[in-house]
Amino acid sequence: MSNFVNTIHAAINSAVNSAVNSANNAAISVLLILLCAITGASASASSLAIESSAYSAKSGVAFLCAAKQSAKLRRDMAMYLRELDIDRHLVVMTEQADGALIYTLATPENDTDTLSFHEREQYRLIDDTLRLPLKGGKTRTVSTVSKKEILLALLQHGRLTNFSGEACTLDALRDHVAVRQNIVAWTGVLQWGWPDGDAAYWNTKFWDKGTPLASVSVDQALLDAFQNQEKYSIGCYTASKLSYAHGVLDYYGRVKKSPSKAALVRTRLMHDKDPLVGIEPAAMWNFEQDFDKATRDIPGKILGIRRGVAADNFVPGDWIYLLNTDKATAKKIGYEGSNAVYLGRGKFDDYYNDHQHSYSYTEKLEEVYQWRNGVFSRTRDADKAKPIDSKDIARLSKTPAHGGMLLDLRVAPYLVGYEDMPELPAP
Repeated sequence: MSNFVNTIHAAINSAVNSAVNSANNAAISVLLILLCAITGASASASSLAIESSAYSAKSGVAFLCAAKQSAKLRRDMAMYLRELDIDRHLVVMTEQADGALIYTLATPENDTDTLSFHEREQYRLIDDTLRLPLKGGKTRTVSTVSKKEILLALLQHGRLTNFSGEACTLDALRDHVAVRQNIVAWTGVLQWGWPDGDAAYWNTKFWDKGTPLASVSVDQALLDAFQNQEKYSIGCYTASKLSYAHGVLDYYGRVKKSPSKAALVRTRLMHDKDPLVGIEPAAMWNFEQDFDKATRDIPGKILGIRRGVAADNFVPGDWIYLLNTDKATAKKIGYEGSNAVYLGRGKFDDYYNDHQHSYSYTEKLEEVYQWRNGVFSRTRDADKAKPIDSKDIARLSKTPAHGGMLLDLRVAPYLVGYEDMPELPAP
């Protein structure tokens, strides 16, 4: 078909030149016929590719792989969709001429929302259950976001997730989905203390402030923060870093049981002996007035950053940031903004169990917004809250540059073992 189309293109060029140079009616007629021919041929032969190419560069999951890998990836992806009970008609697959495969939800191009997935009957979402270790060798069962929802969110319009090079295998996507789920599972039910301007405190059997003691492994220190939560009082920034450092290391060590990948994560975390320093890219904070431009290119130890994500597009396991744009309360320690983890099912974390372990998106936005009204506790200061409506929510969902609070970035784990993670600077 491509040879035929090329022939038509050549004929069109000849007809255009003839028509322009001589204003010949016959040449113009030939041009119109050829235009109809190429339109019909392209539409009948590759309408899906043409339709998808307009958005495939910015939405869904893309396997940017050699053509010889495409057949296996197609089979493996079809099997994965069946495994997660995702109806094939819910997903659009486009194969590019170079072998690249693009998978996108069969939703309208302007539908970037993932918050409502648990309400969409066609997705038939139910929670997964996982077992997490307790002290003394015991375990507990937790209900957490399903792998199905995580994959559906990755396929939704509003962002693109690329898999290339060593990641040209379904195993890379499987791991990415599973590590996100593990982060959510550990973050879903927490009750750390909130310092509220006071000094943070840590379990001194494992930590010297935010640094693990030399006598314990980083694995033990991180796990203790989740098994003995009452011995920790930390801000939301530290809470987020703990959630990702532990969630990622625990996945490759305990869940995946990959000593080599766990060792790689562990080595990067302990690169400077401070596992909670710099797990995210320094550029995540380039909006701050005192941001040191010299640090702009310092990569995250275990997390990468994606910008330009649609406002209502969240994949479970995303780290997001809501900026407190009120100049007065933003000066209060701990209230500069809010670091949050998307838990799926329309919920965001509640590190301190101040709101039954989770917030809806609207509640999370309102929480940060109401700080300017002196609402620092939803229970203690509830009478100070001023009502906001749907128009306010729409405005607050925009970036700070456009009058909102939500940064258009999302931070998430690297593809450990499937991509060359950026080199870290000398400690």
